[in-house]
Amino acid sequence: MDDRQRPVIRVIRAGEWREMKALRLLSLQDPVAHLAFAETYENAASKPDAFWQERTAGAAEGGVAVRQFVAEAPGGGGWAGTVSVLLETPGESDFLGVPIERRQAQVVGVFVKPEYRGTGLIGELLEAAVAWAWERGAEQVRLYVHERNGRAVGAYRRHGFRPSGLKVADGDEYELELVLSKA
Repeated sequence: MDDRQRPVIRVIRAGEWREMKALRLLSLQDPVAHLAFAETYENAASKPDAFWQERTAGAAEGGVAVRQFVAEAPGGGGWAGTVSVLLETPGESDFLGVPIERRQAQVVGVFVKPEYRGTGLIGELLEAAVAWAWERGAEQVRLYVHERNGRAVGAYRRHGFRPSGLKVADGDEYELELVLSKA
């Protein structure tokens, strides 16, 4: 893919809630969505427009604790992928109940459309998310990945994320924490 065909990585805009909702619903229909996301398609599809509007506005430019990046395909081709990053503060707990011990960021909601997989797009999205986290004073960036989501584990490891040793129970299986420390 030459540079003219490369998607452009940028922060979502507050008014793009319909596009964000559509991409989220598409991601929840992926064959490994049950391993990659803590939400079902049915649950997300049932949420009112006000939910999507608020969620998008909070992750857009100007948001303090959350930032969502999208890969916008050239020529009006829509969004090719997305990643969100959440700033975390010591003394709080994350969505799995794990205590937060340092100023850090957590990568969530990673999705690349199948036709863009294998193009390096996930690395560009992760690079944007990580750069934003470093700019906000994060000491490390982390993410959780289901132990059976080999495709995602491999992608994250290729981009510098390493197992921390923390495994959080998810029923009879585990979510593995992978971390990236500031160089």
